[in-house]
Amino acid sequence: MNRKIGYLIALAIALAAPFFAYPVFLMKLLCFGLFACAFNLLIGFTGLLSFGHAAFFGAAGYTAGYMLRDMGWPVELAILAGVGSGALIGFVMGTLAIRRSGIYFSMITLALAQMVYFAALRSPFTGGEDGLQGVPRGKLLGMVDLASDTTMYYLVLAIAIGGFALIMRTVHSPFGQVLKAIKENEPRAISLGYDVDKYKLTAFVLSAALAGLAGATKTVVLGFETLTDVHWTMSGLVILMTLVGGMGTLVGPILGAFIIITLENKLGDVGIFLARTTEIEWFNTLGESVGIVTGLIFVTCVLLFRRGIVGEIGAAFAAMGRKKAA
Repeated sequence: MNRKIGYLIALAIALAAPFFAYPVFLMKLLCFGLFACAFNLLIGFTGLLSFGHAAFFGAAGYTAGYMLRDMGWPVELAILAGVGSGALIGFVMGTLAIRRSGIYFSMITLALAQMVYFAALRSPFTGGEDGLQGVPRGKLLGMVDLASDTTMYYLVLAIAIGGFALIMRTVHSPFGQVLKAIKENEPRAISLGYDVDKYKLTAFVLSAALAGLAGATKTVVLGFETLTDVHWTMSGLVILMTLVGGMGTLVGPILGAFIIITLENKLGDVGIFLARTTEIEWFNTLGESVGIVTGLIFVTCVLLFRRGIVGEIGAAFAAMGRKKAA
């Protein structure tokens, strides 16, 4: 009951948010929140550490942008094409990588993702280093003009809620319980008769498709796609979001994404404000030190909050409940 009330409060805040904050920034937060949740489905509930999720995120963005700008597809079909491209790359990458485990699995995903990066760099339709520019938003169902940021925000919110609901349903389904069993003790899951490779590949493709949904939606929102989204650093960024928020929790990756993206976009403004109020010139360079700040946050979470922010809060409440029961 408390969880349902919390979800309702979060929904009410999300519905009212575009009237109090910049809608484009809020849409960016939602896209990265969905991206982090997609990655968490793989690492948090299946135990597979992928270093290649930027490939799905960026490839879907390029696909959706190309279909919208050059092919003239409707926005809903362009986003679905992005999801399909992410799922297809995920199937190919997962088929090759799932045969290995541990660091070998991670390195294979990284190597394959770098192949996608160089393909995006060399392909003529991607724009190379200039990126895919001038992507129109189009009209939803041919009727609703998405040029308005507020209208676009509610579409992105619906997509993010749908993606989160799918992840939550997957985690609490019998399929999700098998994924948890594979994460906790893979040999025992095999001894119980489960085709572990099939389950891991399905989870990998589902995670890739949801990451593609986030990437395609982000391209529609911003109107461009660049090599940044398909670079390996984006895979590192989503890992950081998941670990900071809480790996293996449902809302932790969303919180982690909000914190990291807010730091990247607003840290410079905070530095300027501090410089003006304290008259310390060093704060003016705070915006250039985003990597240092996020690195410090990562180190702090690893040393002090091993479960992430949401994980530590949940563990604290569980400990209080056990103490009260005793």
